[in-house]
Amino acid sequence: MTKEFVFAGFGGQGVLTAGMILAYSGAAKDLDVTWIPSYGSEMRGGTANCTVKLGDEEVASPFPKTPDVLIAMNEPALHKFMSSVKPGGSIIINSSIVKTIPESANVKIYSVPANDIAAHFKNARSANLCALGAAIAAADDLLTLEDVEKGLCGYLAKIKNNESNIAVLKAGYRAVSESA
Repeated sequence: MTKEFVFAGFGGQGVLTAGMILAYSGAAKDLDVTWIPSYGSEMRGGTANCTVKLGDEEVASPFPKTPDVLIAMNEPALHKFMSSVKPGGSIIINSSIVKTIPESANVKIYSVPANDIAAHFKNARSANLCALGAAIAAADDLLTLEDVEKGLCGYLAKIKNNESNIAVLKAGYRAVSESA
């Protein structure tokens, strides 16, 4: 089984880091993994996205045509990638920034106030981790929350105290798992 993710937002929102943590977590669990970043041409404040594929079998192509999960950290990201999500897939929308939440009969849409949740934990820069936790809950297999906690601590090993990051990750996970 293979799962495809797209993390998208403005540069500086941590979408590439969230994708890398997911990829790192998958590799640590001995899954086949690809991570492909994409940057806008702007020096600052431009768009950024990455695709992550995880599989318990060989990942043949690193580029997802129809991702299972879209993590949209802002409105331009939502509009750019929403139509590509696989029927039956999920969209995590950062409702702290995206104020108009669309409806869809084909995909599950989760409105997660990632910036607000991160601010609640006095860790404003970790909205990406909140969205990552939500994505893990929406994906519902291959990786557990515990796998991603370990991956986060491994990837961010230079940070001695990751308790706040883990708390935000778990809060994002709960935002989706408790709404289902």
